Amino acid sequence: MFQKRETFGSETDKSIEPARVIIMGAAGRDFHDFNTRFRNNPCERVICFTAAQIPNIEGRRYPAELAGPRYPNGILIYAEEELPSLIKKYNVNTVYLSYSDLSHIDVMHKASVVLASGANFALLGPRSVFLHAAVPVIAVCAVRTGSGKSQTSRYVAKYYKNKGARVVVLRHPMPYGDLSKQAVQRFATYADLDAHKCTIEEREEYEPHIANGIVVYAGIDYQRILALAEREADIIIWDGGNNDIPFIKPNLHIVVVDPHRAGHEITYHPGETNFRMADVLIINKIDSAQEHEVAVVEKNIKLYNPKAVVVKAASPLRIDSPQRIAGARVLVIEDGPTLTHGGMLYGAGMLAAKRHHAREIIDAQKYAAGSIRDIYKKYPALHKILPAMGYSKAQVADLEKTINRANCDLVIDASPVDISRILKVNKPIVSVRYELAEVGKPKLPKILSRIRIKLQDAH
Repeated sequence: MFQKRETFGSETDKSIEPARVIIMGAAGRDFHDFNTRFRNNPCERVICFTAAQIPNIEGRRYPAELAGPRYPNGILIYAEEELPSLIKKYNVNTVYLSYSDLSHIDVMHKASVVLASGANFALLGPRSVFLHAAVPVIAVCAVRTGSGKSQTSRYVAKYYKNKGARVVVLRHPMPYGDLSKQAVQRFATYADLDAHKCTIEEREEYEPHIANGIVVYAGIDYQRILALAEREADIIIWDGGNNDIPFIKPNLHIVVVDPHRAGHEITYHPGETNFRMADVLIINKIDSAQEHEVAVVEKNIKLYNPKAVVVKAASPLRIDSPQRIAGARVLVIEDGPTLTHGGMLYGAGMLAAKRHHAREIIDAQKYAAGSIRDIYKKYPALHKILPAMGYSKAQVADLEKTINRANCDLVIDASPVDISRILKVNKPIVSVRYELAEVGKPKLPKILSRIRIKLQDAH
């Protein structure tokens, strides 16, 4: 005898329980996916989040005021290692992967853990979680962490500012502090960074835009963030994080490719998604990459996204006192996330040290303190270079201690943040910065000029 077919989660049948869901994340994409897909969805209930990549996220709770009325107690965040037991304990139906910069092999290893525990494994597509803006949006993304998207987003923002447009940058989330206070954050001055108690990782992304006179929004609830940003923007620049896809549907999607990691554009998630979706692909760092590395990237563009406009670019170094490097024993500091989950073994600081003939690049690991020592254990491929890690006050203190007890003449700081604003360093510092410089044609201004913007009176 056939039973009457019922619609899952329908208003007419209150007895059907919603599907039980876990979201695997890293305090960024996971919260956005929850807010847009699950917060008000009666058909699925999020049991918990799991966290990876970012230290000290697990053990906390996604606040009730952000989770909404269906979650009056908020949502617990567990370490990802607990996932199999959580699936079994709560009889979870589906686990959604919602974070970035994972190799395709790692994605399927995680999928296998989920499937072996009896649950479905799923990924949300862009259309499921895209927000739509009332003003034009340029998205700047990448295929890997550390490809050069930050310098690209600065280039794009300055281009439109010089055209007289009110430019607002929406930065991919980095809510590493008190989540209940980080729903919506606006940064227009350096004082705002202090007021929001920003970590080094946050400062690395916000400071350069503030220095250029660009307002930055970030936080957790991007529906609210977008609504506020639209009020003061003629155009919005989405400044992506890691190799994640945009949260806002873009009018122009720019993706940066790194030939130093040639081939990664088709072997990392969701970097390959960006690679295939891009309207513009920028092959960056051709001034330091090998010809055969650039050729691999070009071949993959022809195979996987032949319709994309291809721009070649260099990342020339700007060093505030290069003559001080010659003959010195130096400690090299590089951008933390680029070296850790980005997988790079060196960056602009190491290039500057070699080009300007440092006598010795000291081994920073010998002087590592506390949590910095743990970073070297977790990422054993790191050699000599000091990653600028500062996800907490304790870690910032460990970084400062590591620098101050290092036996060297000079610190080469190639992190995007001015560490002298945050740390009390007992050694002279030479800062290394880098900007985007196009090589050949086409050039970005010609492409950017095609986006029509309506300039509004600032008042």
